Amino acid sequence: MSAEPKYKRILLKLSGEALMGSGDYGIDPETADRVSREIRNAQEIGAEVCVVVGGGNIFRGLKGAAAGLDRSTADYMGMLATVMNALALQNSLEKAGVDTRVLSAIPMAIVSEPYIRRRAIRHLEKGRVVIFAAGTGNPFFTTDTAAALRAAEMNCDALLKGTQVDGIYNADPNVDKTAVRYEKLSYMDVLRQDLKVMDASAISLSRENNIPIVVFSIHKENELVNVLQGGGTCTIVGEE
Repeated sequence: MSAEPKYKRILLKLSGEALMGSGDYGIDPETADRVSREIRNAQEIGAEVCVVVGGGNIFRGLKGAAAGLDRSTADYMGMLATVMNALALQNSLEKAGVDTRVLSAIPMAIVSEPYIRRRAIRHLEKGRVVIFAAGTGNPFFTTDTAAALRAAEMNCDALLKGTQVDGIYNADPNVDKTAVRYEKLSYMDVLRQDLKVMDASAISLSRENNIPIVVFSIHKENELVNVLQGGGTCTIVGEE
């Protein structure tokens, strides 16, 4: 692996479901190990990588609220789920030989470092993978918004969203076999068409900070490196 990455410093957004494997919930260690190898390979071609991982494989705040929990309480529970995923991913990365730090927006000194922007940047400069846990630390904000926020704070060159499909489609490709994948979209296209790849807050924040969003399949072998090197199958969201 020698080709220089198109984006030097990236924020990789993973859904909690990306760690489930073929299960219905929870964390599949083999899947976590495979995702960790993808991240290690990205580092090996010279990329600096930070990660935001969701918690939907363990607990989803909106579902909890719909079931009768107070929305803020449900969102905090969802944030705790992201910490569990972050620790699992850290464990897999370190097994793969990648020095990793978990920084949590909700202080948990026993299991993680507190989120301090300068400390996070220093970890990246030292070649460590930084995993941001507990979203923004605030209810009513998704981990997509947390990803866009951290990407801006870390001065990332791109926000890469690893999903279950290989880009943004005009319909759900798992349901509609005639769905068409977009190669490129503007931020406003995504907002106008209400494409559900990320919530509006995350898209708007990325637009304000001119951070391209690259949507690709996290399940395709070595696709993270392919996309970083300007290849692979993906959709790029950016300026007009």
